[in-house]
Amino acid sequence: MQDSLRIFKADFFKALSHPARIKILELLRGRELSVTELQERLGIESSSVSQNLSVLRHKKIVESRKAGTMVYYSVHDPAVFELLDVARRIFNNQLLDTRSTLEQLEEEDIQNNPEVNDSEPINV
Repeated sequence: MQDSLRIFKADFFKALSHPARIKILELLRGRELSVTELQERLGIESSSVSQNLSVLRHKKIVESRKAGTMVYYSVHDPAVFELLDVARRIFNNQLLDTRSTLEQLEEEDIQNNPEVNDSEPINV
């Protein structure tokens, strides 16, 4: 059973592993959009939008609704947004860690090279 859950998680994260798919989910937060609307907001070819939607639909991350000739997409389970929010917090924490490291390097550089102007940022 545990292996099934691990496989599900790996496949689920694989489905989320493209920036366009993440953007699609962000655009679908709290609303449904048509393929045309998604294409306009993403600024990519309709075939690419359709491919990415297919991956998300296959993993039941998004679902579709047909109205006449239009197909609208929405997120199947809103819990996916909690996951995206956690990923954002992790990203922010990593940025804070990087900033702290850069500040420490800058302090060390100033201590080791007193002639360095501390108003000049370190070029990374």
